[in-house]
Amino acid sequence: MGANVPRSKKQSDANLSLQPEPLVFFIDRSLGRNIIPGALRRAGAEVRIHDEFFQPSAKDEVWLSEAGRQGWVVLTKDTRIRYRAVETHALLAAKVRAYVLTARGDLQGREIAAIFVKALPAIKRLATNTSASFIAHVSRDGKVSIVKRGEAN
Repeated sequence: MGANVPRSKKQSDANLSLQPEPLVFFIDRSLGRNIIPGALRRAGAEVRIHDEFFQPSAKDEVWLSEAGRQGWVVLTKDTRIRYRAVETHALLAAKVRAYVLTARGDLQGREIAAIFVKALPAIKRLATNTSASFIAHVSRDGKVSIVKRGEAN
């Protein structure tokens, strides 16, 4: 009879490689540096802020290309981004997954933060399950919908 050899409960390296990389959220300059990133971090999100990596005057196509290279999920309130050809091309070519807050009016930072936090589960689900680049809208009630898609991988 063979001896009972205890098995390790540690996951194998093969199983670890199947786990998806954690999502990293890139906060566009339009969303500020404190309130919204802080709320997202408290909700468990890993966050990068525009001004930590780029000059305030950096062109959108520059930071969008880098966001794509890094695999960052972009959050912004620049509703015109999908209508500007240079930015849209940079975003889709870099395979960026971008979420644009579409709520109108004079929303304060805490209100915007609450909307993104409420939408966070849907944002994560869509970013994880969609391989192509896209632009999605985030509405005031936290609903998320794709408005423009790039090419599938």
